[in-house]
Amino acid sequence: MTAPAPLMSLVWTDHVTGRQGFLVVDRLVRGVASGGLRMRPGCTLQEVTGLARGMTMKEALHYNPDGRYIPLGGAKGGIDCDPQAPEAYGLLVRYLRAMRPYIEGFWTTGEDLGLTQDLVDRAAAEAGLVSSIQAVYPLLDDETAARARLADAFAVEVDGIGLDELAGGCGVAESVLAALERASVPYAGTRVAVQGVGTMGGATARFLARAGLTVVAVADIKGTIANPAGLDVEALLAARDGYGTVDRRVLCPGDRELPGDAWLSADAEVLVPAAVSYAIDTGNQERIGARWIVEAANMPVLPEAEASLAARGVTVLPDVVVNSATNAWWWWTLFGDIGADADEAFAYIRRSMRALTALMLDRADDDGTTPRAAAHALVTDRLPVIAERFGWYR
Repeated sequence: MTAPAPLMSLVWTDHVTGRQGFLVVDRLVRGVASGGLRMRPGCTLQEVTGLARGMTMKEALHYNPDGRYIPLGGAKGGIDCDPQAPEAYGLLVRYLRAMRPYIEGFWTTGEDLGLTQDLVDRAAAEAGLVSSIQAVYPLLDDETAARARLADAFAVEVDGIGLDELAGGCGVAESVLAALERASVPYAGTRVAVQGVGTMGGATARFLARAGLTVVAVADIKGTIANPAGLDVEALLAARDGYGTVDRRVLCPGDRELPGDAWLSADAEVLVPAAVSYAIDTGNQERIGARWIVEAANMPVLPEAEASLAARGVTVLPDVVVNSATNAWWWWTLFGDIGADADEAFAYIRRSMRALTALMLDRADDDGTTPRAAAHALVTDRLPVIAERFGWYR
């Protein structure tokens, strides 16, 4: 569907470094928009605009008229800087200070590519903010209880990894499993390659490995680690640094170190791009032999590449569905649909993501189109319903 122009686009230039930051509010629902803040070298306004539109879609797709969580609008922030650069943290603080009126008024934000929630929270406090999601507080029935519930949920760990870091990957994994079951493909023997071993990619690899799939390749900033017999996912996750880079000293004898883009041509049925946008283009898509590409990252497959992949029978499960559980888990917890409990959270995520993935794939079959087009059609159906009930500002 053709996206309307966003409600607001803002370009900010840092007076210290000259670097730019961006904020795009695609639309507001109930006066509020939701969307994370990313930091990466080369981030652009066009990129952030696409991400903000994707957030509007993710919110709409999780609309449940019987739930306490009511969808918000979509927004996104971005900063053009290497998050490991010496000036990155100061730049983040100054960006948040400049964006303070919007965060206090209508933009709820959090971690995204290049930033952790702990870092965002620390910088937000230094910038004088109560919270990076304070704009949503007026919509809560009991703000004190809701904030305490979310704080408790962020304190939950499962096998050494925070629940907040696992929620999104659980959702990605469920989308993969739903697609395999629909195609009558057994978990055992199904091979997976994952680009990115950070929050989303690492959690996805963990859940798929525990479901019985074989993770044969993972890629980080240093390159690809591959083993056709399967990698020790838990050992790799335990050896990551704060930026999702694996310490190579933990590699097993059968593990091989390959170039960074080797994950694309891995001998696997499922590819999970879980790192950067625009990772798969018209050139490198020719190297892909997988049956499914599952977009754990935002916008990793360029539209022209997706058309070529579809022509070759490769199915792309789109980001607006696949990676939407991270955002939804925040709001399910804050609004009280689930408590600060890992088992309850995973059960709710699995049920919701299975239903949403099935709905998308059913629509794709009925319409004779791609899963992405089907997801867009579902959003087209839902937005007028949300607008009529809650109102929005374009």
